[in-house]
Amino acid sequence: LELCPDAVVLKPRMEVYDAIGRDIRTRMRRLTPLVEPLSLDEAFLDVAPSKMLFGPAVEIGERIKRDIRDELNLVASVGVAPNKFLAKIASDLEKPDGFCVVDPRRVQDFLDPLPVERLWGIGKTGTAKLHNQGIRTIAQLRNRPVELIQASFGEPGLQLLRLAHGIDDRPVV
Repeated sequence: LELCPDAVVLKPRMEVYDAIGRDIRTRMRRLTPLVEPLSLDEAFLDVAPSKMLFGPAVEIGERIKRDIRDELNLVASVGVAPNKFLAKIASDLEKPDGFCVVDPRRVQDFLDPLPVERLWGIGKTGTAKLHNQGIRTIAQLRNRPVELIQASFGEPGLQLLRLAHGIDDRPVV
């Protein structure tokens, strides 16, 4: 406020934000019972059990986005992918009103050009360590020998490599 004394400061209305988050999750649960909230306005959905009723995952994602727009007058970013890690990256890439689909046959094409900072659990220290080794993209990490990554990061390095390969087998709960 000292740097910008003319700024307009609005008090957050958490109760409104929370209510809208519940409204959004209600629309998601119309299409699948498998909804794992990530925050007030984000969630992972497993739509596999719903495909017979509502069509392919891409159509379900489009429907959720449309329902949120039509019924709540809000934009939403949707990522459709074979697992939670890839879906989260996809939904973040085109915010605030994006729709990104990761083709299961082209996971590496999707991941490889992205910076290593996109990997879950990397943090500032891990990023600096990778950058010091000349590793800036997910492709560069993926192509390093397992032994070198494990020597630098221990067991967590194996998880980074799994993510660099697009592997995330955690279920939606």
